Amino acid sequence: MGKRQRQSRLILVLGGAASGKSQMALDLAGKVGPRAFVATGQALDREMTVRIKRHQATRASDWETAEVPADLAEWLSNNSQCYQTIVIDCLTLWLSNLKGRRLNDLAVVAATADLLRAIRTTKALVVIVSNELGLGLVPATKAVRGFRDLAGRVNQQVAAEADEVYLTVSGLPLRVK
Repeated sequence: MGKRQRQSRLILVLGGAASGKSQMALDLAGKVGPRAFVATGQALDREMTVRIKRHQATRASDWETAEVPADLAEWLSNNSQCYQTIVIDCLTLWLSNLKGRRLNDLAVVAATADLLRAIRTTKALVVIVSNELGLGLVPATKAVRGFRDLAGRVNQQVAAEADEVYLTVSGLPLRVK
């Protein structure tokens, strides 16, 4: 995507579990509204329900929340013009949701390209949160290694397009790009 065609500003925030990446994304998003928080997580069990409620409690009341487990590009195409700021949290759960719909890796990479095109058609600041899965132990199973590798490829795809990239470690941001 050529820089001349870009209207939006895209920031990617990476980090491990409980690294502070969601709070960093909210901080980077600033206070300019109207603002949308696009949540990809689904409350499929009690633990996720509690986690979602905890995240909701950290956001100011002027955030509009949209629950979009899989169709991010479509949601952006239909709604992004209503917002100055959009936070998508998180890309890794989105990938999990796409894999749950039985999309193969090539289809996921294509969906990511569609997402990036949709982001670049908006004038909003878009902040995407994603897990950095490649810093831990090598997973024991082929399926989990495959998911980790796919997440790494998608993170690279988004980072290449992003205007800024941050890695969050123990609540501290490191600007990578």
